[in-house]
Amino acid sequence: MVSINSLLSALDERVMAQRIGIPHDEARMRYTLRSNTVSSFDEFSNILADYYNYHFTTCVSRGGALSHAEAAGRAKELIEQEYRRRNGDIASAYQDAHDGVNGGMRLVLDSIAEGLKTESVERYIREAFDRHVAPTDWPQKVSIIRQFIAQCGQPLASSISAHQPERYAQDYRDLIRAYVTGLQRTSSIFRRL
Repeated sequence: MVSINSLLSALDERVMAQRIGIPHDEARMRYTLRSNTVSSFDEFSNILADYYNYHFTTCVSRGGALSHAEAAGRAKELIEQEYRRRNGDIASAYQDAHDGVNGGMRLVLDSIAEGLKTESVERYIREAFDRHVAPTDWPQKVSIIRQFIAQCGQPLASSISAHQPERYAQDYRDLIRAYVTGLQRTSSIFRRL
């Protein structure tokens, strides 16, 4: 029977920082911009696609690039998510990049880097759960999830009910998202450069 300790060891903040956080941060630091502003939406889209492909091939696919259109589309989705949190959208991001305000193009690329890092952390955590919790052993799944919630209750969002481990044993997605959201608030993995 798998213990909660093996899962928690896999989810140790230092382990995740070494495997995910540091490589993503270093990839962002290595990409240089010629200017913190853009003159057109086409230039903006081209830089987004180029950066996304650079970061994606460096940290996620380890070499397999996406088409220009796919990279630009994914980059814009990540930027939309980030700017929506600030009551903005892709037009707001473009305006920031065009005018050089609110961090300009640098901050737009930081948003993509953080989005890719967050996705990688979520996938890593999902894989850790899949590796350490037997999918066919329902009582074990419930037990491990109950222990995980008890041990990691601090970073979990208030939307996670500690009294319903069965709900999360069936599908970890909400639990993992809440855990990642908590880590974003408290963990050095997500500290900005």
